[in-house]
Amino acid sequence: MTHSVPRRHHDIADDLRQQITTGSIKPGERLPSEAALAARYRVSTVTLRRALAVLQGEGLVEKIHGKGNYVRRPRRKIMYVGGWGTLDPWTAAEPMLRITVRNTTVPASVHLTTLLKVPTGSPLAEYTCLSLEQGTPHGLARIYIPRDLAPAGVLDDDSVCREAATRFAVLGPSPATIRETVSARSPTPDEASALRIGSTTAVLAITRIATDTTGRVVEATLLAFPGDRVDAVFTAHHVLDERLTQG
Repeated sequence: MTHSVPRRHHDIADDLRQQITTGSIKPGERLPSEAALAARYRVSTVTLRRALAVLQGEGLVEKIHGKGNYVRRPRRKIMYVGGWGTLDPWTAAEPMLRITVRNTTVPASVHLTTLLKVPTGSPLAEYTCLSLEQGTPHGLARIYIPRDLAPAGVLDDDSVCREAATRFAVLGPSPATIRETVSARSPTPDEASALRIGSTTAVLAITRIATDTTGRVVEATLLAFPGDRVDAVFTAHHVLDERLTQG
């Protein structure tokens, strides 16, 4: 097999992209090392890495730290059900999907102070949930609860809260209201690292605020999903004016 010798990183990206889309390089296959590819195309490793960055940004190539660059497999999307939790019951029950959950206590940052309406530095329980399918991240949730409201036994295998955590759902008692703000943006460095995506890949970011009947904010959740791996579904319930239904 012979290769042309493009000089610019866009030409290299075009050549590798064609090999990927035509199946010459299969999904899940590891690309040759960066040094080997640089030698093949007769360019510096800097130029070669720029070419790979283009493909990573397009979602065709995934760089796994310590292992190399791999052709990404087509990703099945998960569903975010607005107001109820990330995963619908059918998706959450699929054996290939695995959720990791870890927790710690953190002081409230300025941003969290604004969201939770607590004094700066107040102790918060932080639950970091990451959904993975065959080792590939699909979504990231960081759930923050005032320490005095944090439920016990969240990480117990038989805990109801554990089930909620695996769906990125509200961990505490059912809130009176849930407000969600949705935006598309570039990932933060922490999100890009956890989700293994490039800094130019758009994420669907959702900030979810849960309040109780007194208006107290009982939970703030920061969710991030690669834009090509999630469908978000929101349902509006229209309440008819009773005066219009009488008479």
